[in-house]
Amino acid sequence: MRNKNEILEIMSVFAQKDPNPRCELDYKNAFTLLVAVVLSAQSTDKGVNKATKALFEVADTPQKMAALGLEELKNYIKTIGLYNNKAKNIIALSQTLVEKYQGEVPADREALENLPGVGRKTANVVLNVWFDQPTLAVDTHVMRISHRLGFSNGKTPLAIEQDLLKVLPPEYVKNANHWLVLFGRYVCKAQKPDCANCPIAGFCHSKDKRI
Repeated sequence: MRNKNEILEIMSVFAQKDPNPRCELDYKNAFTLLVAVVLSAQSTDKGVNKATKALFEVADTPQKMAALGLEELKNYIKTIGLYNNKAKNIIALSQTLVEKYQGEVPADREALENLPGVGRKTANVVLNVWFDQPTLAVDTHVMRISHRLGFSNGKTPLAIEQDLLKVLPPEYVKNANHWLVLFGRYVCKAQKPDCANCPIAGFCHSKDKRI
């Protein structure tokens, strides 16, 4: 693993280039963000946004989603991978939000993780993006980039999250997921990294570095 100062140097480059990174999922409120993140598992943000554009016009609250029903929800999201299971979870979490939280999305990790279909990564995204909390979601992009750049040798998302939280100040934690996801999505791509246009190429010692 790199030392703390090197990691902070790399993060400072991301901070200078993109001081206010944004989640690329489309949403209207905390509930639609939660649904979008649940749908995004093993799916692209573009694919999710395409499906939810029409869905969120008719069901942008837990009450409306529960009333929409399972089969109708499936019709809206059938282009998304694993849509059958995701639809069941979304209906169930909507019912839970209505019954336990008066239709509001809780700003609490434990409560979020107790919702059907919601794990630590999803909870972290919602807490970070909607509730402005310094949480750090670790997805496949964050895991891959963290390994590639020597941020962490962790084998699980939680281990990588914990390693990063040990060295990053809160202002970097708040944006770290977005920086690493966007970097992995558009620059340091898994199949063909764009090393020629990489802002942190000087810090990279990967064997497949192309410059």
